[in-house]
Amino acid sequence: MLSQIVTEGSLAIDATAGNGNDTLFLAGLVGETGQVWAFDIQKQAIENTRRRLTEAGMLHRVRLIHGGHEEIDRFVPQKVHAVLFNLGYLPGGDTGIVTVPETTVKALEKSRELLWPGGILCLAVYWGHPGGKEEKEAVEGWAAQLSPYAWDVEKISFPNRNIAPFVMVIQKKCLEA
Repeated sequence: MLSQIVTEGSLAIDATAGNGNDTLFLAGLVGETGQVWAFDIQKQAIENTRRRLTEAGMLHRVRLIHGGHEEIDRFVPQKVHAVLFNLGYLPGGDTGIVTVPETTVKALEKSRELLWPGGILCLAVYWGHPGGKEEKEAVEGWAAQLSPYAWDVEKISFPNRNIAPFVMVIQKKCLEA
């Protein structure tokens, strides 16, 4: 789905850089003429992402920001085609440092304002950790209040698994009502 929206010259945000997998994927999609902004509150995540991008020869396509995703509007000066979130904690990192409902909902609201018509928000919601259920409920509640005339919201889940992560894709319609 992302590769249909994010193409050469696109602008994208990785709201939770983590170990750099999504940032690298986005950097590949935007090509030489696009730009990615990658945020993370953990210095280790920024270092991991920098290393991965450097090894792939794509660091010049990405602006790494050691800061919270709720501050995206301070760093991203223009509309973007996509924003990605991986909610939870840094794989292989300190499991006590997690995304939280207050900052995530702020980041979602700001991301919504930064999207071009036709753009998408993609969220991987990992909620099997302390505080994860509250964040899951906050994200679902935020998405549920979006106007169906202006937004399409899709949730992909595994109902046969206990506390399974899920994906939510939210697309801004081209013509808002």
